[in-house]
Amino acid sequence: MIKSVAMIVVPNFSIFEFATAFEVFGIDRSARGNGVPAFEFRVCTPEPGDVPLKSGLSMHVGLGMEAAADADLVVMSPFGRDEDVPESVLDALRAAHARGAWVMSICSGAFALARAGLLDGRRCTTHWHYSQELASRFPAAQVDENVLYVEDDRIITSAGTAAGIDACLHLVRVEFGANVAATIARDMVVPPHRDGGQAQFIDRPIPPCGSEPMEQLLQWMVLHLDQDHSVNELASRVHMSPRTFARRFRSETGATPAAWLNSQRVLRAQELLETTDLNIDEIARESGFGHSVLLRHHFTKVLDTSPQSYRRTFRGHLAAAV
Repeated sequence: MIKSVAMIVVPNFSIFEFATAFEVFGIDRSARGNGVPAFEFRVCTPEPGDVPLKSGLSMHVGLGMEAAADADLVVMSPFGRDEDVPESVLDALRAAHARGAWVMSICSGAFALARAGLLDGRRCTTHWHYSQELASRFPAAQVDENVLYVEDDRIITSAGTAAGIDACLHLVRVEFGANVAATIARDMVVPPHRDGGQAQFIDRPIPPCGSEPMEQLLQWMVLHLDQDHSVNELASRVHMSPRTFARRFRSETGATPAAWLNSQRVLRAQELLETTDLNIDEIARESGFGHSVLLRHHFTKVLDTSPQSYRRTFRGHLAAAV
């Protein structure tokens, strides 16, 4: 059972992500009822004193790494990925896992866990901006860029910003049950639960292409997603043979015309779910899928969540009929 929490900060750490863990574990809500405990929350750093933040501010931290020696949960805050991590931090992370404590990272904090060897052979995640870098620098880690957080062998890694809240509430739910997690979430005015496997909702803008005709074609396709498009028709628009067009399209976009269209249609469906009260059948037609069954299939395949769940997350008060 978690009673004490130690959060490690190093120079140029991110204050918002630090605050997500503090909001969950650093505020005494024991008077709220429902069994919410009061956690002993400690902030520690390798060299106690004024620690600079990314924003140019600084925070005074009076505790050294010894404060993490007996903590039930050790949280690594985000930091500059190219900066050195003191060996005392890596030792504290290794020691925490070795004694059976929980270890958590938020956003780029995963790089410290990776340097400590804690992600070798384990599933993990970080902000999608950094996921490919994490996978490249630490090939033994099993990086999943499409999730909010991952729990593997008492090690929790999370994506950026708000995903840190999700990861913290997940751990509260595991340790203390759904009622305690919901009470804390209610205080924070956030959803009490977003599944860790939910996608990070990565934006996929139209990539630049090497030729102006192909660029213009992509723009035209986006404006006409509600229409069917055959390879022959698209090839004729740029005055190519179907075979040459298919080869050029893949080389310039990294996808087949069908796959590219589906990704853009999912983006359009996301926009309609967020900004309109159209029902799912109408959105399927507007985005070019035609039928709600196809919309659900491709939406779930790309984002690992249903259109209804997506809308509830972003437009809960306008949930449309199925």
